[in-house]
Amino acid sequence: MTTVQERRQASLAPPAPRRSPAGPLLALLWAGAAGVLALWWADTGSVVGAAGWLTGAGRIAGLLCGYACAVLVALMARVPMLERRIGSDRVARWHAMAGRFTICLLVAHVVLILTGYAAQDRRSFVHETLTVVLDYPEMLKATAGTVILLAVGVTSVRAVRRRTGYEFWYYVHLLTYAALFLVFGHQLALGENLDGRPVATAAWYALYLGAAALVVWFRVLAPVRLNLRHRLRVESVQREAPGVYSVVVGGRRLDELGARPGQFFRWRFLGEGLGWTSTPYSLSAPARPERMRITVKALGGHSAAVALLRPGTRVWAEGPYGALTADRRTAHKSLLIAAGVGVTPLRALFETLPGEVTLLYRARASADLALGGELEAIARWRGAKVLYALNGPQGLRPSMNAESLRGAVPDLAAHDVYLCGPHGFAQDLYKALRAAGVPDRRIHHESFEL
Repeated sequence: MTTVQERRQASLAPPAPRRSPAGPLLALLWAGAAGVLALWWADTGSVVGAAGWLTGAGRIAGLLCGYACAVLVALMARVPMLERRIGSDRVARWHAMAGRFTICLLVAHVVLILTGYAAQDRRSFVHETLTVVLDYPEMLKATAGTVILLAVGVTSVRAVRRRTGYEFWYYVHLLTYAALFLVFGHQLALGENLDGRPVATAAWYALYLGAAALVVWFRVLAPVRLNLRHRLRVESVQREAPGVYSVVVGGRRLDELGARPGQFFRWRFLGEGLGWTSTPYSLSAPARPERMRITVKALGGHSAAVALLRPGTRVWAEGPYGALTADRRTAHKSLLIAAGVGVTPLRALFETLPGEVTLLYRARASADLALGGELEAIARWRGAKVLYALNGPQGLRPSMNAESLRGAVPDLAAHDVYLCGPHGFAQDLYKALRAAGVPDRRIHHESFEL
């Protein structure tokens, strides 16, 4: 590691930490699940025999699955309070975890209900399945919705997703809305705990209509308003390092977006064959009234095509999103650790984060240091420190364990640490930071990966 600038800026008192709404939100969601169980309990008499236990368990699984589906949609509605106060990556992890439970509940509901009905009617499982699907009201639509939800679940499995393109995964997931529309009628028509119970039915409608309203407002109307108001276009594309390019996006009154250093937008470039894909890229500099900038590394087809964008290309953006901002700061000293193109949000924070700031930048070689000149200029201007961790002459990777981190930043445990880089790098650094004595509450990381 080599020190480029040793002067430090005078420390400033950190702001009072803002309380995350994550705890109250999770409590509310679990309370909703408890309410669903209470609905079944209040409306169910004595359970008799194996068939009764099977159908009862199936109805519980169905109610919880229906509730979870609405929660899943609401979590990914990109509600600003969740995206900015809890963090996009954390909300996405909740969504992914809840999605796995939802698919398990769906399978359990189908198997238990059909098995229970078959035992009750003394028929085979296959015969009972055909009878239910073909003769029961709303069941053909519910079956189609179930197949779609299972397809969504299968394409979300990590091994499957690695073998399919992002666009395929994205558009399959959009079918979730169609699936929920198809199964909603079944929930009301055949759900014993909803059918004929006005209060429960009204609550179920409120749950689903509320989730739908969040999606329409924040994923449709808000982006339409943003793009009509600000009229974004590509101004220029500049090479920063091998395979790394900065894109300057111009528009009107961009300061009114409220974009903060460390945040990102989802970008859709309406040209060069990129209009079908919406991809998250962080701001690599503080937003200005007339322009914003992102810096992209060519890691796939979409990111590689960004280098070919022409000035004047229309841009569709959604955001700003993300909680990797100065609001997470709890100490008057901060360490920013970046690897590769993960330097982009940290470069914006490096310019604006109050207090004493040190940046540690991991790259293979000096030629791969994107935005390196800007970082050194910022360091000179604000009296900050930049450290580089580069491979040795024979390609030997530098050690970035607890001991080496403490050697580079002696009072490491007194710092807030902002971390951005590939998933494996971030995991290894998190373990090293914890071993070096940095409290978990002071390690701030955000990832676009589920």
